[in-house]
Amino acid sequence: MAKQTINIGTSANDGTGDPLRTAMDKTNDNFTELYNGAGGVADGAVTTAKLADDAVDSAKITDGAIDTVHIADDQITYAKMGAEFTTAAALSGTDVDWATAQTFTKTLGSNTTLTFSNVSTGMQINLVISGNYTLTLPSSVKELTNASTYDGSGENLISIVSTNGNTEQFATINKVA
Repeated sequence: MAKQTINIGTSANDGTGDPLRTAMDKTNDNFTELYNGAGGVADGAVTTAKLADDAVDSAKITDGAIDTVHIADDQITYAKMGAEFTTAAALSGTDVDWATAQTFTKTLGSNTTLTFSNVSTGMQINLVISGNYTLTLPSSVKELTNASTYDGSGENLISIVSTNGNTEQFATINKVA
């Protein structure tokens, strides 16, 4: 349905605008369309497509630059976040796909070299690793000097933050006491 504009007439109370019942019917139809998701956000989820469709229009472009898009307060909740921010997953192979989970668990059965995929700047993952074998992180990972090193005699929490996509991450390693 296209937006229904209420005819307010040419001047107040001149009788040329929509009758009250017609105006309120148009108002209800417009709100129903928004709440049902046609052009709006039915489930509260914000997607790139909705931002692109709804937020970027000619009125928001000045000198070729797109104005800042704002998301209303309290509209991003844990339940609405993607799997890469909310999921724990057992790591079966050696590739850690940052787009699939926040926390990965693995018990090493042999010396293991991990690889990373889908790393984006600003993302953080956690690895919970055990197994008395050698663990090798990708060469892009810099271990912080105040942190422990991997100790396969127990469970380790390795927190990794990407500061430059696939090319640079920083890690802290802590062993359970």
